[in-house]
Amino acid sequence: MAGVPRRRGQGELEALVLAAMRAADGPVTAGQVQERLGGDLAYTTVITILTRLHAKGAVTRRRAGRSFEWTAVADEAGLAALRMRRVLDSESDREAVLARFVTGLSSQEEQLVRELLAQAEEEGED
Repeated sequence: MAGVPRRRGQGELEALVLAAMRAADGPVTAGQVQERLGGDLAYTTVITILTRLHAKGAVTRRRAGRSFEWTAVADEAGLAALRMRRVLDSESDREAVLARFVTGLSSQEEQLVRELLAQAEEEGED
């Protein structure tokens, strides 16, 4: 429909908020995040997104007067990994889910996973 703004998905908004936070020099308030995003989102929407990101472990917050200052601890890849972990944790048959995931990987993705696992194993031996 012409003239009707496109509704953004929750993941897209979270990625935008994280990107705005990561571009900052340090902790930011919700109002600063809103400004960095051009004021397109309502303040309450920014607070909701920050609260969700905090619950997911993607941001930290510390009390600053009557509000909070927020700091990003995850980037977009980290946020996607948190979502993947949450989905895996919600399944009763983790082995089946992981098996289906791995069998759906391309040969290049499979090789990358092998390299990452080997690297993690080496780092765990230190």
